[in-house]
Amino acid sequence: MHELGVMCSVIKTIENIAVEEKLTKIQKIVLQVGELSGMVPSYIEDCFPAATYKTSLEGAELELEIIPGEARCRECDTVFNALKYDLKCPKCSSDNLEALTGREFIIKEIIAY
Repeated sequence: MHELGVMCSVIKTIENIAVEEKLTKIQKIVLQVGELSGMVPSYIEDCFPAATYKTSLEGAELELEIIPGEARCRECDTVFNALKYDLKCPKCSSDNLEALTGREFIIKEIIAY
């Protein structure tokens, strides 16, 4: 589960931002996670408490926004949800795809008081 290591890096990044912006207490963070990012949202949620343990973000809320994994078939130009169709074009069955959305892993928002 690489999500724990990634989340520890995210927490360090947020702590650095908090210092730079003179934020006193982080209440909530919002992450955008693409369906094609390689990150498993339920694992992120599960490891968040461990990643924030004994940090300035301990007790903060985590919100995930899931970005659909949209792809375009390079053979027939069909746009579709790549995961729903197992990474194969539903029109022509090609696997020659271009990811349009869903590869994101972004710190969208830090809410502090």
